[in-house]
Amino acid sequence: MPPKTETGPRPFTATDREGDRVQAFFRAALAVGLLGLGLYILEDFLRALIWAVVLAVALWPLYEKALRFSPPGRHNLLWPGLFTGLVALALLLPVVILAIEALREAHDLLAYAREAERNGIPAPDFIAHLPYGAQAVTDWWNAHLAHAGWAHELSERLNTASNRDLGRTLGKGVVHRVVLVGFCLLALFFLFRDGRTLVTQALTASRRLFGPHGERVAQQMAASVHGTVDGLVLVGLGEGVLLGIVYYFAGVPHPVLFGALTAVAAMIPFGAPLAFGLAAVLLVAKGAVAPAAIVVVSGFVVTFVADHFVRPALIGGTTRLPFLWVLLGILGGVETFGLVGLFVGPAVMAALILLWRDFTGTATPAERA
Repeated sequence: MPPKTETGPRPFTATDREGDRVQAFFRAALAVGLLGLGLYILEDFLRALIWAVVLAVALWPLYEKALRFSPPGRHNLLWPGLFTGLVALALLLPVVILAIEALREAHDLLAYAREAERNGIPAPDFIAHLPYGAQAVTDWWNAHLAHAGWAHELSERLNTASNRDLGRTLGKGVVHRVVLVGFCLLALFFLFRDGRTLVTQALTASRRLFGPHGERVAQQMAASVHGTVDGLVLVGLGEGVLLGIVYYFAGVPHPVLFGALTAVAAMIPFGAPLAFGLAAVLLVAKGAVAPAAIVVVSGFVVTFVADHFVRPALIGGTTRLPFLWVLLGILGGVETFGLVGLFVGPAVMAALILLWRDFTGTATPAERA
C-alpha cells in the first residue's frame, strides 16, 4: 500500500514571510506612486480643494446643527446646496457691491477724465500746506500732470504690444480663477453631502496608519481651523464694522466700501493699518486733518485691542497654542500658500506643537484624551 500523506495546512515558512514583505513593499510603492501622480494631476486645483476643506471644517458645526434641526432626505441635497449657496453669496456679494459702486461713479470718473485730458489736473490745495517739500511736489505736479494732453501721452505709452499681451494674460488669469472658484464650490457641496462618510473613512485610515495619535492630531488641526476662523475672519469683520462707523462720521468717501476693505485687510496680520491709513490720506487730501487724525487713532486702538487681546484668546484658547506660534503659522502660511495659508499654517503649527508635547511628556490631560 502507498504511504499515507498528511493533508493539514502547510506551515508558514521564512520564504512566505519574505514574499509578504516584498508584496508589502510593492503595495506601499504603488500607493506612494499613485498618490504622487494624483497630486500632480490635481496640481492646479489643490488650493481650491484645500479652500473647500477649510470652509467645510469651519462651517461643519453649523451644518451639524442644521441637520439636527431638519434631518436630510434620501439624496441629502437641500442643506449642502443651501450652505454652498451661502458661501457663494458671501464670495460674490463684495464683487457685486464693488461693481455697482463702480457703475455709479463711472459717469463722474469719465467726466473728470475728459476734463483732465483737456486741461490737465491742477495741484490739490493740500500740497501747498505740506510741512516739507511743498514746492518740489508742486513743481513735479505742474510738470507732469497739470498740462493738457498728458492723458494722451499716457495712453500711447500703454497702447503697446507688450501691454496688450499683458492684458490677455490677465484675462486668462481671471478666467482661470473663476474656474477655480467654481471647482471650490463644487467640492464644498460634495464635502457637505458626504462629510460624515468621509470623516468615518478618514478616522479608520488614521487609526490603521498612526494609531490613536492620528485622530488626536486631526482633531487638533480642526480645532485650529475653527479658532483661526473666529480669530481672523470674525474679528476682522468686527474691526471693519467699528472702523466703518468711524469712517462714516469722519467723512471718509464711500465708508461702506472702506469698511469692507478694512475687514478684509484686518484678516491678514498688519493689514488693517494700510486700509485706515489710506482713508486718512484721502481725508488729508480734502483738507480734513483733524478727522484724519481721529481715523488713525481709532484704527490703532481697535487693531491693538483685537490683535493683543481678542485674537490670542480666540485662537490660542481653542488650540492651546501660544500666540507667537499662531502668528508664525499665519505669516509663514501666507508666504507659502497664499491666502489659504491663513488657515493651513496655524493648523500645521498646532499639529506640530501637539506632537512635541507628546514626545516630551508635557501634554495636558485634555490633549491626551
